[in-house]
Amino acid sequence: MDLCAGRGRRASPPSPPSPPDNVGMRKFSGSELKEALAGLPGWTVENGKLHKEFKFADFIHAFGFMSISALGIEKMNHHPEWFNVYNRVTVDLATHDAQGITSKDVELAKLLDEAAKKLQ
Repeated sequence: MDLCAGRGRRASPPSPPSPPDNVGMRKFSGSELKEALAGLPGWTVENGKLHKEFKFADFIHAFGFMSISALGIEKMNHHPEWFNVYNRVTVDLATHDAQGITSKDVELAKLLDEAAKKLQ
């Protein structure tokens, strides 16, 4: 018998981890992706991922973009592949569990566009 702290109570089994928010996400079809891209100015598809390069006045603005975006990204629990060099931030978005682009990626692209508007 597994006792908790010797008080005669059984230890509860650990709760199973919560599934990620993107479980069950479905990869966009070609027409769905085309429609989504129409609402995402400047975004393209490269190597099966949504792709955009953001340019800012300088490194401080580029890093600020990443910092303010990080709060929304963490809340979404959907993290980008991004890369910063001086005043540029290159972003690629895909939902790995769905092996492609999903509505989560479009939602994150819109969040990033809104954050960039504040700093460009």
